[in-house]
Amino acid sequence: MAVLTDPFQAPYMARALVELVILGVLGGVVGVFVLVRRLAYVADALTHTVFPGVVIGFAAGAADGVFWGALVAGLLTAALLTLLTRTPRISEDAALTLILTALFGLGVVLVSRRHSYHHDLTAFLFGQVLTVTRQEIVQSAALALVCLTVLVVLGRHLTLRAFDPEGARALGYRVGLLDLALNTVIALVVVAAVRSVGTVLVIALVIIPAAVGRLVSHRIPLIATIGAVFGGMCGWLGLAASNEASIRYGLPLAAGPAVVLLMVAGYLALRATTALTGRMARKART
Repeated sequence: MAVLTDPFQAPYMARALVELVILGVLGGVVGVFVLVRRLAYVADALTHTVFPGVVIGFAAGAADGVFWGALVAGLLTAALLTLLTRTPRISEDAALTLILTALFGLGVVLVSRRHSYHHDLTAFLFGQVLTVTRQEIVQSAALALVCLTVLVVLGRHLTLRAFDPEGARALGYRVGLLDLALNTVIALVVVAAVRSVGTVLVIALVIIPAAVGRLVSHRIPLIATIGAVFGGMCGWLGLAASNEASIRYGLPLAAGPAVVLLMVAGYLALRATTALTGRMARKART
């Protein structure tokens, strides 16, 4: 037990723990709606479309400008995606591909013109959770509060939209606004995580905890609860494992990838367990 608790006495480890737990819980809850709407590609694309915002924000205000640049780019992506998918002649995949390639290409062009901070921007692709500040934790907590509030208020409407869009329209729901709300929430999750776990690993925080919950239950509230608990625990245990491997055994292991690998291992273990249990139950019935 001391192995797990002692590292968090260091202030930087305590801040990293708080940040990862916030992101793990947030990703676990938001991921439920990504899962039921089959928006994994949207979430993955958003991790790339915020890249030009990261570059511009870094150019304008160094590390302090990254959050605001990513926020603007994320909200712009959510609005453009919702607008383009409302056009009958453009499919959702085509619209998303158009936005992704355009914005990510813009980010690459901007980076190519700023040779002085290639290394710093690479860190934002893979994260630097151990350098997270109190200000960044406050920003992540504020975004998490906004996202969770939106899901609490619109949860039933979003669920109906996911399973019966025509029924939602017949009942008078503004489906376009519901899509905009969900796209915005997904974008805010990406923005919250961009500096700590990096844009490359955000997709795992959104998809895997919800997938774990889906293995256990079909009820959305229970899936969200399981996903939130799983995401928060993986943030804690992954950070502890990263510290243990790096400090005690001299094996460099970044915290972000450690958390993601732990999530994948947990999902695979649970999937194998449920499959085995299912086979045993079928054999018992026969």
